[in-house]
Amino acid sequence: MDLYRKNNLDCSRITTRNYSTSFSLGVRVLSPKYREGIYSIYGFVRYADEIVDTFFDQDQRTIFEEFRQETFKAIERGFSINPIIDSFQMAVRKYNIDRELIDAFLLSMEMDLSNEVYSPELLKTYIYGSAEVVGLMCLRVFYYNEPEKYDQLVAPARKLGEAFQKVNFLRDARDDYAEKGRVYFKDIDFNHFTEETKKQLEAEIEKDFQDSMEGIRQLKKQVRLGVYLAYSYYLHLLKEIKKARPEEILKKRYRVSNRRKSYLLVNAYLKNALNLL
Repeated sequence: MDLYRKNNLDCSRITTRNYSTSFSLGVRVLSPKYREGIYSIYGFVRYADEIVDTFFDQDQRTIFEEFRQETFKAIERGFSINPIIDSFQMAVRKYNIDRELIDAFLLSMEMDLSNEVYSPELLKTYIYGSAEVVGLMCLRVFYYNEPEKYDQLVAPARKLGEAFQKVNFLRDARDDYAEKGRVYFKDIDFNHFTEETKKQLEAEIEKDFQDSMEGIRQLKKQVRLGVYLAYSYYLHLLKEIKKARPEEILKKRYRVSNRRKSYLLVNAYLKNALNLL
């Protein structure tokens, strides 16, 4: 069983590295004892996202429901033949990740199967489940035996997740809006995206980043660099998006170059080491 568990954890780690070099770098600078839990969470959320984002020639709802059922069966019995789900259930059981967080995440993924226009309230629900709770799952790994510290950091962790997701909305507008027909912002028409609307949305995201920073400063040293590095990557993405004209948002997917990632890694390391955050 030890070899089986190790293999499944390796699957989550490989999935993380294959799908996101940025997130993977952030995990690799965490203290080693936290990495397996974070890899397990990422692998799980990535596979759920993959079902709703790529399996268009399949019965996505049925596949997603099977994925949901297998997840909770695995958590209950402490085992799954699916390596990604098995890795995740180990993290859930070890770190006491709340069922409510998992339910909220799966609800948001299911919402992506509907392609509806989101009202402000639905958007809040979607952002909470698709991004904020993922941050809270990671926070549980960091502070699973320190409930008071966890509670203290919930609000800034949610703000960081919200900032990340809103950046994703702008970064992926071409894919989500133009190709998949998803409309996350009811009052925003990306075909007639104005400079005023763009600046307003960017200001909201900047405020979310600012609100999350105090929480990052309070994180324990073993995890602070990894979280701050992810923060730095997404903040840089926002800066690149701010440079773009509104009509360019639907024309490309914005990314952080490998050269810039290296610079941001060194910069984050020095700021963290010198307590300059």
